[in-house]
Amino acid sequence: MAVPDKFTGFQVNSAETWQEFHKNEFQPKPFGDYDVDIKIECCGVCASDLHTINGEWGPQNYPLAVGHEIVGTALRVGPKVTLIKPGQRVGVGAQSYSCLDCRQCKNENETYCTKQLDTYGAKWPDTGIVSQGGYSSHVRTHEHWVFPIPDGLPSTAAAPMLCAGLTSYSPLVRNGCGPGKKVGVVGIGGLGHFGILFAKALGAETWAISRSRAKEEDAKKMGATGLIATNEKGWNEPHRMTFDLIINTANSFDGFQLAEYLSLLDVHGKWVSVGLPGGDGITIKNQDFLPNGCFIGSSHLGSRREMLEMLQLAADKGIKTWVEEVPLSAENLKTALNRLGHHDIRYRFCLTNYDDVFGK
Repeated sequence: MAVPDKFTGFQVNSAETWQEFHKNEFQPKPFGDYDVDIKIECCGVCASDLHTINGEWGPQNYPLAVGHEIVGTALRVGPKVTLIKPGQRVGVGAQSYSCLDCRQCKNENETYCTKQLDTYGAKWPDTGIVSQGGYSSHVRTHEHWVFPIPDGLPSTAAAPMLCAGLTSYSPLVRNGCGPGKKVGVVGIGGLGHFGILFAKALGAETWAISRSRAKEEDAKKMGATGLIATNEKGWNEPHRMTFDLIINTANSFDGFQLAEYLSLLDVHGKWVSVGLPGGDGITIKNQDFLPNGCFIGSSHLGSRREMLEMLQLAADKGIKTWVEEVPLSAENLKTALNRLGHHDIRYRFCLTNYDDVFGK
């Protein structure tokens, strides 16, 4: 199948008009020796897409097509590509470039490379061309950031794992999640539901932590042992100093009492935040983590190795994203992103029907 000289995508022109999606042609970066051209089959919808196009995360390089949970077919590979073959079903996540030569890259921490570039909205070195995301017909990506999808994993289940799934999986495995450990997941949303699914699959005793019990039944279906509701008086007392690890995926810090959450951790337990709520954040006092000597940190995406391990784990364990499929169109994008902004989703969207829009 031929690769077009220009790709086509649904772009927005400004933060002020972020709900208006325009089907435009755009120029991809020049095809390199290590590049893979992918015809997109489906793409997840991430909260990052919304925060980017509506201006919450600052000025952007418009016009811009977002989307970084991409699954499709590799059509063409560069002459030095060894990791991907034409015809493979593959995925692309939120990162599409790192130097692969620095200390971080050589230690499988390439997501922390100082030269890392995002799948959309970044300017490719030496070209000035802005990277465009998965609300498009095709994507061109360095092979290191293209991942074979296991046969047992449906495309629409795999797509949201490429950002949200990895964002939750990496801090779990890097911080000892497994048999004999008690792990909490704060927030049951797009990130949090993956945290529960993967913590359970890794063998940990897994607890959901949410403001109310509204999603308790869902959490237990995902594999949680139980749910802790933080709107109940004395909610933290029964579990004080019993958790080895807590992954925080909360999308808001309104009314957030950090000290009460940290009190759940055992001595030298870890609190790892992966959500990116807006606002001024939370106040951290040393007194809050002295009683148990706990550690506070964060995590960004994950490595290629972790991505491949996560996808295989999902295939082996039959893990399925809780996903709502949405046929791609300008109007459906507007609706889906507005619903996402109002948290009207359980728990991820995935855009489909790409052939109907861009042709076969």
